[in-house]
Amino acid sequence: MRPPRTAVEWGVLALFVVGSLSAGLLGSIATTPSIPTWYAGLVRPPLNPPNWVFAPVWTTLYVLMGAAGFLVWQRRDHPAARTGLFLFGVQLALNIAWSWVFFALHALGLAVAVVVALWLSILATIERFYRVEPLAAYLLVPYIAWTSFATYLTAAYWYLNPAWR
Repeated sequence: MRPPRTAVEWGVLALFVVGSLSAGLLGSIATTPSIPTWYAGLVRPPLNPPNWVFAPVWTTLYVLMGAAGFLVWQRRDHPAARTGLFLFGVQLALNIAWSWVFFALHALGLAVAVVVALWLSILATIERFYRVEPLAAYLLVPYIAWTSFATYLTAAYWYLNPAWR
């Protein structure tokens, strides 16, 4: 692993970080309007954090994701890099999809399926990134840990709110 050395590398790092943060922005388009309305009326599971916790946690995770993607891009000549970067894109798409399924469609059962697929895609990304650049894989560990918690929350919302299954 090495830090960016050229303007091009700094630009690519910025693209990875901004791209990851953009996934959060796309998800927030579905999330934000539902928080004071639909979401506020749901039965909350035990251990559900206050709403203000989610934005700083997700922002940090998106920055870490972007840095991880950049590290693998730096080693794009590695045989596992292309697949790793493809999986990185898949998990970002599933990350966005979860927000839309949960908050815009209010489809809690489908949201459980999407978050499980997201978790599996993060795990696959970590495995592939580890082959290319171990630090990139380690940067995704907080993300899979938080997504594990999000999986619990999603399943608990589904269970506690049968009208939205």
